[in-house]
Amino acid sequence: MMTAFRLLLATIFIVIAAYTAIVVSNHGLGLLPVFFGDIAKVAWPGQFNLDFMCFLALSALWLAWRHHFKPVGLILGLAGFLGGAFFLSAYLLIMSFKVKGDINLLLVGQTRSNGASA
Repeated sequence: MMTAFRLLLATIFIVIAAYTAIVVSNHGLGLLPVFFGDIAKVAWPGQFNLDFMCFLALSALWLAWRHHFKPVGLILGLAGFLGGAFFLSAYLLIMSFKVKGDINLLLVGQTRSNGASA
């Protein structure tokens, strides 16, 4: 099962990297005005962007929590918020090897996996 998960993560990373490269080459790096402009219009594209931004915030919070809100965790959380699935897929792929495929360790980290409270 972990092999399938790792393949999914690698696929997500590659697809987003390729898609992003195409978008940047065609439209430049002007994401933020478009992203927040759509939210300001209060229409369906903005609703999707707001919903997505909340997922990014949850991802950032989980990354910071997993690392006990230490400086590295806060940096990883910021990277997760700004990097989205591109960053999170790479992080999870790398960590899946670091924890030798143990999903509990992957999700909660070593300290919490051992039953210690955070």
